[in-house]
Amino acid sequence: MVHVLLVIHLLIAIAMVGVILLQRSEGGALGIGGSGGGLMTGRAAGNLLTRTTAILATGFFITSLGLALLANHHGDAGSIVDQAPAQQEQPAAPAAPAAPAAPLSR
Repeated sequence: MVHVLLVIHLLIAIAMVGVILLQRSEGGALGIGGSGGGLMTGRAAGNLLTRTTAILATGFFITSLGLALLANHHGDAGSIVDQAPAQQEQPAAPAAPAAPAAPLSR
């Protein structure tokens, strides 16, 4: 079930990226877009793309919630915060200090 929902989620995400890229830029922040020609021009095309984006965004949100709920339901280990910390081994006793090295001669 998780795999099917994940595939649907990825397909919705790819479709949403495509629909968003088809839309005409309204802002002038980057100075691109807003040209007269385009794949879909006119008011009806804008309404169709806006509506499609809203539907895909809703589907993305629903599948995200579904994946989160399924991951929470199937997770036996629970949260990482709830797990006990791993026992660390104590370092070995320090070795006897080595004899000091002879001074370097130049």
